[in-house]
Amino acid sequence: MIKRLTKHGNSMALVIDRGILDLLNISTDTLLEISTDGQALVITPVRDEARRKRFEDALKQTNQNYGRALKRLAG
Repeated sequence: MIKRLTKHGNSMALVIDRGILDLLNISTDTLLEISTDGQALVITPVRDEARRKRFEDALKQTNQNYGRALKRLAG
């Protein structure tokens, strides 16, 4: 399957077809890990609950520490 990125604000978005999302059991609540080997982009659903908890804790801490600055940058 070949896809093209679409403009989404100041970013780019990749639209994933419903069939693929259903096959992988991915919903809007599913966290996705994005990694690269320098040549390819790899998107993987996060299924490890301990890892998810660490991610959510890190995100919460980041928002507490830098939330205002990030909002100013986004605005």
